[in-house]
Amino acid sequence: MDELVDQVDERDRVVGVVERGEAIRGRLLHRIATIVCRDADGRFLVHRRADATPLFPGQFNWMLGGAVDTGESYEAAAARELAEELGVVTRPRFVLKFLCEGVISPYWLGLHEVVVTGPVRPDPSEVAWHAWVTHPELSALAARDSFVPDAREALDRYRALNSA
Repeated sequence: MDELVDQVDERDRVVGVVERGEAIRGRLLHRIATIVCRDADGRFLVHRRADATPLFPGQFNWMLGGAVDTGESYEAAAARELAEELGVVTRPRFVLKFLCEGVISPYWLGLHEVVVTGPVRPDPSEVAWHAWVTHPELSALAARDSFVPDAREALDRYRALNSA
């Protein structure tokens, strides 16, 4: 059985529960929690998604994350995804939320941030490669066709928020 997610409306209010696959196929709004990892020097963690991942295989991303389970908060989902994908256990800080049109399906994206001070242990089924990069290096990666398109929109919004 597919994971269950809250179907939400244009104001991010829960209107039902659906399987995630159904939400994507039906272009039903649901919630995604993401995490941006920075190190003590302010560099960003970027990664290349594993080739076997169902969404955006082999593409680069600056965020980790996934679907918010039914009844779960954005923050709890972000912490869960961070532990599952990177082996980092900490409480992410909420940064912003926006309605993302999405390449595959529309969804509400909750972006969180953490400063990682210890080692990361990426899950190889999710992360094929990773590195810490500077802001200019991240910008260069984001300009490539192999960068997850939805992540590019989130990066633009993150930059706008941090330049204000």
